[in-house]
Amino acid sequence: MSIAVLIVDDSAVAREMLGQMLATAPDIKVLAASPDPLYAMKRMKIRWPDVIILDLAMPRMDGLTFLRQVMAERPTPVIICSALTTEGAAVSLEAMSAGAVSVLLKPLLNARTQFHDNAKRLVDEVRAAARVKVEALKQVAASCYPAPRLDADAILAPPPELKKPAPGSERIIAVGASTGGTQALEFLVQRLPPYGPGMVVVQHMPEGFTAIFAGRLNQLAQVEVREARDGDVVGPGTVLIAPGGRHLLVQRRQKRYFVEIKGGPPVSRHRPSVDVLFRSVAVSAGSSGVGLILTGMGDDGARGMREMHDAGARTLAQDESSCVVFGMPQAAIARGGVGEVMSLEQMAWMLQGLRA
Repeated sequence: MSIAVLIVDDSAVAREMLGQMLATAPDIKVLAASPDPLYAMKRMKIRWPDVIILDLAMPRMDGLTFLRQVMAERPTPVIICSALTTEGAAVSLEAMSAGAVSVLLKPLLNARTQFHDNAKRLVDEVRAAARVKVEALKQVAASCYPAPRLDADAILAPPPELKKPAPGSERIIAVGASTGGTQALEFLVQRLPPYGPGMVVVQHMPEGFTAIFAGRLNQLAQVEVREARDGDVVGPGTVLIAPGGRHLLVQRRQKRYFVEIKGGPPVSRHRPSVDVLFRSVAVSAGSSGVGLILTGMGDDGARGMREMHDAGARTLAQDESSCVVFGMPQAAIARGGVGEVMSLEQMAWMLQGLRA
């Protein structure tokens, strides 16, 4: 059964190129390519698409307003296809908070030499979006990510704790996420206590968007959140986001953790890669590490989480019911690297009990 896609973009050239890219996949059918949301709404009355590819800057109605209407009426997987500008990145992240499942850089219209790479990336994103659970999208659309509701027993009970870390080493939390991860991270990070262990995060996201994402989280959180720079210290009360297009590794020197930002080819089809991060934490932190693998498509992080688990770290996967896409947690569970499976609410409560 084919995946029905609706393209909404005011650029005729962009609509044509996106259509050509999707035509390379036999399992994807373009229902229509609309120049603005009002035309798109008319087309959707005839047949509702499985996936929408959406530009944000358009006449008559902007893409963010259209997205919110779609999520209110009939939640549908939406991929944002945006130009790389500071304003565009900020609005794209707002769109993801409103329920969009992922963001892609709009392909350069004259970059025919990169056509096949861009087409493969777009097709992969559409296939991933088509597997998103609509129930999870409804939760995002309805802002159903409130602070964890704890009963009296939970409030009075001591929060869950890890065993004491190895002498001379601090705890460190490593997190990997992909499709749906921006919402999950927003939920977790704004609930982190200011005294908790340092955290390093790989969220699959295009280059240029991660700094804006970190800034957004920093406004919501009690901890300091920023895009990681080579040599940054991973200390208590700090969350470092891997920059798009670069790998992030953790090194330990003189009882302190530092990040190393490196180039190199994609690993597990991604750069940054969760596997690269988790493997480095397994080596640098051992039993002082805590690994979280969140919602996402594919298997990035599964091998690295197994290495963390074998090194004595505490390893957790987001449960299926709270995932937008259960792929990455499921792959990590299947590889035997997950010690515990938790909902986002349970993860938030666990993280509140950790000390550096």
